[in-house]
Amino acid sequence: MLSYRHAFHAGNHADVLKHVVLIQLLRYLGQKEAPYMFVDTHAGAGVYALDTGYAAKSAEHESGIARLWERTDLPPAVDDYVQLVKTLNPSGKMRYYPGSPYCANAVLREQDRMRLFELHPSDSKLLEENFRKLDAHAAAQGHRSGGRGKRVMIQKGDGFAGLKALLPPPSRRGLVLIDPPYEVKDDYRRVKTTLADALTRFATGTYAVWYPLLQRMESRQLPDQLKRLPGKDWLNVTLSIGGASPDGFGLYSSGMFVINPPWTLESNLQALMPYLVDVLGRDADAGFTLETGVPTAVQRPAVRS
Repeated sequence: MLSYRHAFHAGNHADVLKHVVLIQLLRYLGQKEAPYMFVDTHAGAGVYALDTGYAAKSAEHESGIARLWERTDLPPAVDDYVQLVKTLNPSGKMRYYPGSPYCANAVLREQDRMRLFELHPSDSKLLEENFRKLDAHAAAQGHRSGGRGKRVMIQKGDGFAGLKALLPPPSRRGLVLIDPPYEVKDDYRRVKTTLADALTRFATGTYAVWYPLLQRMESRQLPDQLKRLPGKDWLNVTLSIGGASPDGFGLYSSGMFVINPPWTLESNLQALMPYLVDVLGRDADAGFTLETGVPTAVQRPAVRS
C-alpha cells in the first residue's frame, strides 16, 4: 500500500518525540572525529509545508511544534530541536517542518554519510527535489554541497530490503532510523525481522525505531518483541498527550525504541520528558514512560509519570 503521506502528520507530538531523540543520537555520534553513517529506511519527502496542502488540512502541528515555537523555557535538548526547525523558517513564521532527513542533514558533518530510502513515488520525487534545493542554497552561500553526491544518496525503494547492503558501514559507526507508516500489519513484522538481521551484520550500531501506540494488537506487542532481541542494551520511551478517543481514531501516543543507546540518553530524557508532557499534554491522561534494559537477567525499572 502506498497511500500514506506523512505530510498529514508533520510536526505533531509524535514528530516532536522522534526528532528530539534523533537529534540527540546524532549529536552523540558527532562527538568523535571518526565519520559515521545515518540510514533512514522510510525518509518521506524531507520537508513539509505547514500552511498549505495536507499539513494545513490536518493542522496536527498545532499539537506539537506550534506549542514549543515561542517558549523561552525549553530544556537544552528541546531547544536544540526547536532551533533546528527555526533555521528552516528564517522569517520567524512557522511555515515549514523538517522531516528526519533534513534534521539529520543539519547535524551531520562533512565526513559523515547519509543514505535515504523512500518507496512512495511522489514523496521520493519530492525528497530528490528538496535536496537539490539544499545544494543550490549551499552553492549560493559559497559553501560545499549541502545535499546530494557522495555525502547523501537517495534511493527510491524498499528501505527494509535496502538496509542489508549498507551494513556494516565502512566506518563501523552508524545510526539507522526505522520509521515505516505501519499501514499494514506486515510493517510490524518487518521491523522486527529487519532489526534481527541488521544486528547480525552490524551488532554495535545504534538503531532507533519509531512506532505508534494504537488499539491494534501489533502496535502494543512491538516494543515487547524488540526487547527480546538477544544481547543488546535498549531504551524505550513513550509520550502520550492524553487518553484514547472514544472512537479509537487519532494518534494520542507514540514511542521511540533505541537499541545500543548512548549512555547520556536516559538521563537527558528523564529531564525533558516531564516538560513535554506538561506543554503538549491535552488532558489528565497525558504522561510518559521511560525504561531501559541490559543484556542480563537484571533490568532497570521503568520510570513513569
